[in-house]
Amino acid sequence: MTAPEVVTDPAVAPLTVRGSRRGLPGLRLFSLTHGFQRATLILGIALIAVFLFAAVFAPLIAPYGLAQNASDGIDFVRQQAPSADHWLGTSIRGEDVFSRVLYGARTALYVIGVSLVLSLFVGVPLGLISGYIGRWVDRVLVLFMDAMYAFPTLLLAIVVSIMVAGGNSSKLGGVLSAAIAITVIFVPQYFRVVRNATVAVKTEPYVDAARVSGASTGRILYRHIFANVTQSLPVIITLNGAEAILTLAGLGFLGFGIEPTQAAEWGFDLNKALQDVPNGIWWTGVFPGAAIVLVVLGMTLVGESLNEVLNPLLRTRRGVDAAAPEPEVDDARST
Repeated sequence: MTAPEVVTDPAVAPLTVRGSRRGLPGLRLFSLTHGFQRATLILGIALIAVFLFAAVFAPLIAPYGLAQNASDGIDFVRQQAPSADHWLGTSIRGEDVFSRVLYGARTALYVIGVSLVLSLFVGVPLGLISGYIGRWVDRVLVLFMDAMYAFPTLLLAIVVSIMVAGGNSSKLGGVLSAAIAITVIFVPQYFRVVRNATVAVKTEPYVDAARVSGASTGRILYRHIFANVTQSLPVIITLNGAEAILTLAGLGFLGFGIEPTQAAEWGFDLNKALQDVPNGIWWTGVFPGAAIVLVVLGMTLVGESLNEVLNPLLRTRRGVDAAAPEPEVDDARST
């Protein structure tokens, strides 16, 4: 999953909605959608909302703990099919699958939040500096980021996770190592998008005017360039959230995730469910897998919908198509 192309055509008008400048930004974006695009956006938002609700309120919704396999001194039946006591059944370790899925959403939210924040704080400033200063600084940073971008993402995440965790699979160590591993994957994407946009706008007249007036480099980058090169970041953040889910699941599936008694993780549960498949035990793998698919689908739908709204080139094409006059009917031919 790669970052969408940033269009920096100065002739394209910025995103505005007539008569709704004082409204909420989300409502302005929503008003620009229509038809199938609006339906996909609503579906994506609904899936993300369910994911966030499950992650935030997991301790209140889950009937059991994330690693609980007994209640009132009685052990749960291992690999029990879905029932009234265990809505999604139990795993091979006797844990409630429904509780594991809910707590897995909380783990995923932690990792997504930390990785995206770290990626933004590292990739965006480096992209601004590289694109604006240029010269040897730009060459060194571009070479380094391209080298990182050339590595297979999952392999790079595994190497970084091993280096950061150092054998520590606790909740904090596991979440932090997974988040840093995913951050290393995302930083080159933010760097390339912001750097290319900065190169395109640093020669604009308003930047030259600020430079001539004596403004410092930091002020120019923050006040005059930053706001004009980050318009596509919401799209990248949404798509990267989906990629973070898949990378985290891949790490957990391969055994580089978090200790199962410390935090629930969907990829680890899928790995343990592999041995259940030949025995016809489907619920231990279907529900964690369905959670991954639905969350990734929701974030992808929102990201693609935002890309169609925020991408100036796509907006211009839609505007031209909408403004195209209908073919005139020759009245003389009809008589």
